[in-house]
Amino acid sequence: MKVAIVGASGAVGQEFLRVLEERNFPIDELVLFGSSRSAGTKYAFRGKEYEVKLLQHNDDFKGVDIAFTSAGAGTSKEYAETITKYGAVMIDNSSAFRMDEDVPLVVPEVNAEDALVRPRGIIANPNCTTIQMVVALKAIEKLSHIKRVHVATYQAASGAGAAAMAELHEQYRQILAGEPVTVEKFAYQLAYNVIPQIDVFMDNGYTKEEMKMFNETRKIMHSDVKTSATCVRVPALRSHSESIWVETERPISVEEARKAFAEGEGLVLMDEPEKKVYPMPLFLAGKDPVYVGRIRKDLTDENGLTFWIVGDQIKKGGCPECRTDCRIPHQGGKFEIGTF
Repeated sequence: MKVAIVGASGAVGQEFLRVLEERNFPIDELVLFGSSRSAGTKYAFRGKEYEVKLLQHNDDFKGVDIAFTSAGAGTSKEYAETITKYGAVMIDNSSAFRMDEDVPLVVPEVNAEDALVRPRGIIANPNCTTIQMVVALKAIEKLSHIKRVHVATYQAASGAGAAAMAELHEQYRQILAGEPVTVEKFAYQLAYNVIPQIDVFMDNGYTKEEMKMFNETRKIMHSDVKTSATCVRVPALRSHSESIWVETERPISVEEARKAFAEGEGLVLMDEPEKKVYPMPLFLAGKDPVYVGRIRKDLTDENGLTFWIVGDQIKKGGCPECRTDCRIPHQGGKFEIGTF
């Protein structure tokens, strides 16, 4: 199988390479693409060295079976025809095609079968906050139809890219040194703070990020479920957390929910509150599953259930800015810098 990665030098592109290696994905030939900034950069994969080629409108995708693209919505829209014209399946990590009717929006643990119908040769990847939520919702939906969802997200600084992570580090340093705090990437100081805004505000008072969760959840789950979200930026580095409340058609016990989560695809049950065992970003960066804990009956609605989830948003979707420019924290506190 011939595989291409577009945006190979970015954080998500690099994550693609790591996951393909981890999963022992069947690759006979690998081609890496990037912008003029990263063309010529070399990366090792399975003992061989690969050089990033400049992404152009030409025949470089002839013979490619699958192209993983993570270079931003503008690049995906511009190069979609070039990538797919010889039959390659384009699996796109941007927001470019998510709500297009003729492009399936797929989370493998939830609606993998949708990927089989792709008239344009494109499969879209949802917003990272939506992905980890619907993986958890699928387990409950199997028990009883979900009518409504209320969710508050607690999104790490890495969701806003390299500059945001660097700014958070610098803000803490400046505060401890008694220096004026630099605020450029965020609307306000993020260190020792939380910011109840991610993306721009819409006319209805919700942010664009919050409306993605409403619309994408319905499309992925083929459901009339209504989702009301509040998305908050928090001073964690990597992995998003979500506090979720659902209303189902019939009451679901905590025991039923625990069993469903424990057996759910892509989920790990981490729910022993008496032992202080519950999901936290501190311990879950770099992990594939969505972790679920703090499972409780809602005290105000007999058909309500509430729970807490954590997932690494780079592995489970990739933040928008990480597609083009991000620094991934590694052991020792160092950063790996990547650009599209």
